[in-house]
Amino acid sequence: MTLRCEPMASLDNLFSHISMLSTTFLVVAFSLVSFSHASILTATPSGRYQSTCRRIANAISNSSQVFYPNSIQYDADIEHAIVSSSQVSACSVEPGSAADVGVILRVLGSTRTPFAVKGGGHAFNPGFSSTSGVQISMTRFSNIELNNATGTVDVGSGVTWDQVYAALDSTGVNIVGGRIPTVGISGLTLGGGYAFMSNQYGLSIDNMERYELALPNGTITNVTESNKDLWFALRGGGNNFGIVTKFTYKTVPQGQVWGGTLNYNVDQLDLVKEAVLKFQQKNDTKAALNVPVIYTPAGAISAAVLFYNAPTPAPGIFDDFLAIPSNQSDVKTRSFADMFNSLSFINPPNTARGRVNGVSVTQYSSSVFDAFVNQTLFWGGKIAALDPNLTVAITLEPFLKDVFSHGSDSAFPPDRSHALFPTAVTFAYTNTSLDGTVSKALRSYSDAVTAVAVVDGQNVSHAAVYPNYALFDTPLEDIYGVNLPRLHAIRKAVDPKDVMGLAGGFKL
Repeated sequence: MTLRCEPMASLDNLFSHISMLSTTFLVVAFSLVSFSHASILTATPSGRYQSTCRRIANAISNSSQVFYPNSIQYDADIEHAIVSSSQVSACSVEPGSAADVGVILRVLGSTRTPFAVKGGGHAFNPGFSSTSGVQISMTRFSNIELNNATGTVDVGSGVTWDQVYAALDSTGVNIVGGRIPTVGISGLTLGGGYAFMSNQYGLSIDNMERYELALPNGTITNVTESNKDLWFALRGGGNNFGIVTKFTYKTVPQGQVWGGTLNYNVDQLDLVKEAVLKFQQKNDTKAALNVPVIYTPAGAISAAVLFYNAPTPAPGIFDDFLAIPSNQSDVKTRSFADMFNSLSFINPPNTARGRVNGVSVTQYSSSVFDAFVNQTLFWGGKIAALDPNLTVAITLEPFLKDVFSHGSDSAFPPDRSHALFPTAVTFAYTNTSLDGTVSKALRSYSDAVTAVAVVDGQNVSHAAVYPNYALFDTPLEDIYGVNLPRLHAIRKAVDPKDVMGLAGGFKL
């Protein structure tokens, strides 16, 4: 393994300073983090926005409800997948109809009250789906309705992907969506939506039929391909154009799949790297691969999540991974829902703080693979000195070169002529003083890997960052590229009073 990142020790020297997690499954790496979530829930909310809460309560129908601190519903509404993404809001509101979402938006716009919209609550960026103003929780939009006649599924915007796949299990159809249990359908889809089946069918946004949208002025509309500008904007443009209350996805055929997780000792990384290099030379649309590498102060571990969209994989497609000695394996023929639910170990506990960033490359060459591993171990060792509960996790995600060819122009990706491997880099920790340090580390990490990729011949110095992985201060130009002027124009036309600007997220 060639090392090209500085400052760096060799992998052998780095590995000599960490113990092996030889028989422990990946969940242990994340379970090392412990922190009290109660500190968020017991803080005192600002009284500044109480009048807005009362106005909303008086304006909505009986299908919706406003909740206040010290209630179970309020606590659930503001809770997020990680503690650092939660904020204490003045109140939470659970709308029960699209019409009431429109009413809420009109009140928020007229009072200029900051707000946030939470679907599944998996946003790692603080303030993206949380607020000190009014927290909107979409939990009552929980319907999942399969229409075999039209080949579509209507899914409410408060639904998570594990709920979708459970509902569709044994129906013979599926939709192209998330790869981690409990992630919400709304955030993933509005950001683009890489999936296990993307090599076959494209991103989630490439498999949409319709959006039910509450516009910033409170009007409810259905957005289809005939609405060219909004159709373009909603496909990867985030929450800039209103609040989606229902997503209608096209279905794809679904039978049993083959897959699961292989758990390796970190000293097998050279073999894992060789297997990744060989896998990228294969051209099978039914195959997908994720390769996590996780660092903790107690040790480091690697894995391979294998997926094949058929009961048996094509001969040789995953042989290199299966040949590597593994500590644990649950790879088998199973239902898609069972395969998906087996990946719950990837989620850090909601007691952790966290930050995530995406690093876009076009290939995991030997030098780029090494750069990812080196940066993970370097920053893990450096920040572990400040927080013994630190976890640094990366997930390498190779796709076929034509993965973006399945759909038409969309807000993301700005260029569909070649694939981008999104590559999530996640820090989970407990020390509340490390938020800034971790954010700086993520930027440095991204810069270092990108520099190696550029030297490797990849045209990624300005490659688009996947919005669902992008760190909170990522410039819009680095996400939407040449699409940014058009998105600005659409936002101005749809939201001239900048109501959605009162919410968090990557704002146009």
